[in-house]
Amino acid sequence: MEALDPVIHQPARLQLMAALCQLGAGLRVDFTFLREQLGLTDGNLGAHLATLESRGYISVDKEFVARRPKTFVAATEAGRTAFASHVSALRSILAPQ
Repeated sequence: MEALDPVIHQPARLQLMAALCQLGAGLRVDFTFLREQLGLTDGNLGAHLATLESRGYISVDKEFVARRPKTFVAATEAGRTAFASHVSALRSILAPQ
């Protein structure tokens, strides 16, 4: 049985990875969209993003759009692989063979 990933297993990070992995490769969303979709505070979302980024599961890019700072987030290939493994581990727990 595959092991659960303790970084992804935390509920907010699980939701974050699920949302980001739904996007096609190379696509990204902005910080505000994630905050509103997940109902997290700026500080809480920022902390979870930092944890996922430190593991290489996401990339965070800061840019200026119309002279305003904007943060964009995307799942990396490593993050997509880790998320798929975590989901597989959850499935094996829920439906043992």
